Amino acid sequence: MQETGLLIQLVLILMAIGAFAGILAGLLGVGGGIVLVAAFFYSFQALGYDGPQLMQICLATSLATIIVTSARSVRAHDRRGAVDWQVLKTWAPGIAVGAVLGVLVAASLRTAALQAIFAGLAIAVALYMAFGRRHWRLGETMPTGAARAALSPAVGFLSVLMGIGGGSFGVPLMTLYGKPIHKAVATAAGFGLLIAVPSVIGFLFVTIDPAFRPPGNVGAINLPAFAVVISMTLMTAPLGARLAHRLDPAPLRRVFAGFLLLVALNMLRTAFF
Repeated sequence: MQETGLLIQLVLILMAIGAFAGILAGLLGVGGGIVLVAAFFYSFQALGYDGPQLMQICLATSLATIIVTSARSVRAHDRRGAVDWQVLKTWAPGIAVGAVLGVLVAASLRTAALQAIFAGLAIAVALYMAFGRRHWRLGETMPTGAARAALSPAVGFLSVLMGIGGGSFGVPLMTLYGKPIHKAVATAAGFGLLIAVPSVIGFLFVTIDPAFRPPGNVGAINLPAFAVVISMTLMTAPLGARLAHRLDPAPLRRVFAGFLLLVALNMLRTAFF
């Protein structure tokens, strides 16, 4: 009976999280994963599942949702001819390798270490969102050769350690190398699939201590959280997209960057104190 009550609480919390993540993704173009990982963490913690593998569950479940949202996004962008398939094909092997390495590292770390890594990377993302400029350039064409061999696994590896798709690292990377923003966003959705599919397969084989495992886990993935969040996100993302056409996204991105910075700093605090 107590477990049923906890499950009902979990579902209600996850419905709110999924709705919020969907609106943000549609409104600001940020991947839902960066919101979901933190939201999963605080929700599961509040419900009493604050174990040494909690962050593994949060990362894995977030990445599972990205398979669905990225596939949907790639299809929508491809109908508009915005996906750069040449970039996807040439970057795919490195991104997938980096994602697998990310799972191996995440599986070997405990919650405090993963919190610190997530927080550090989230601070970098927040600062770029707040202060980055679209005219910044590192080059006029996407890297090839040794540079691509180094950068593509890094995108996959860092994304898995944050439980996110390709947007937070892929979009800045591509715009810094001269890709138009609409091409970068569309192609980064494909990065999300390349990151999420191998990493989710890996996380299915991670064993979670039953004493700290929420109901409905398969490996490190919490299926109730996945199902509820996906259903809500798919419903509310179009609302966020409609709001984006009515509101100026620039100040909203700075507000979200401030919110993300506070979340990251709080994660650092709880990781070390």
